[in-house]
Amino acid sequence: MDDPKNQPFSYSQDAIFSNFMQRVYQWMAMGLALTGLAALVTAGNMPLLRFLAQGGMLVFFLAEFGLVIWLTRSLQKISAQAATIGFLVFSVINGVTLSSIFRVYTAASISSTFFITAMTFAGVSMYGWMTKQDLTSIGSFCGMALWGVIVASVVNIFFHSPVFQWGVSYCGVAVFIGLTAYDTQRLKGIHESVPDASEQLAIVGALMLYLDFINMFLFLLQIFNRRR
Repeated sequence: MDDPKNQPFSYSQDAIFSNFMQRVYQWMAMGLALTGLAALVTAGNMPLLRFLAQGGMLVFFLAEFGLVIWLTRSLQKISAQAATIGFLVFSVINGVTLSSIFRVYTAASISSTFFITAMTFAGVSMYGWMTKQDLTSIGSFCGMALWGVIVASVVNIFFHSPVFQWGVSYCGVAVFIGLTAYDTQRLKGIHESVPDASEQLAIVGALMLYLDFINMFLFLLQIFNRRR
């Protein structure tokens, strides 16, 4: 039988983490909304599209990479305001780089895939939140498998094999399902170890789950493959 003395503390910790995760999901949703808006606006801006096609895309990719590194490595050094601005700027830049999906895939395909991704993500993330099972081994395996997916995707640029890409896409979805559950659970441990950076951590946590969501969405979009 549980010790009644431990129950208030346990309940308090669960409530604190629940509040933290709500902020994570809110920031993530805001980031996704900004990304979608930026992608839609960019898709209709021909001068910007020409700039991207003429080498500007590399600039945006480098900016994205730099922001991710800065946010994840400076958690305890930056203010909540700086972390917020960094995440929102990243979301907009990522929307610019993803604008091509509106010119490649139908609006119906994008919206239905987004809905499927959202439902899948919600279920998997809740599992990572609630489960008592240690998902470290799953996270490690998915982290290694991700490198395999990246290498396979690069190789297929030269072979242009639809069947191979189909297999890579399914593997990619599986990898990011695993990473979503693992990252959600990992946030609990990080939150307990960095109690003084709660808002900054909420932003970084939102970035982690945002990246899982976006990559799952892109792989699912390739699977459904309803192009214009």
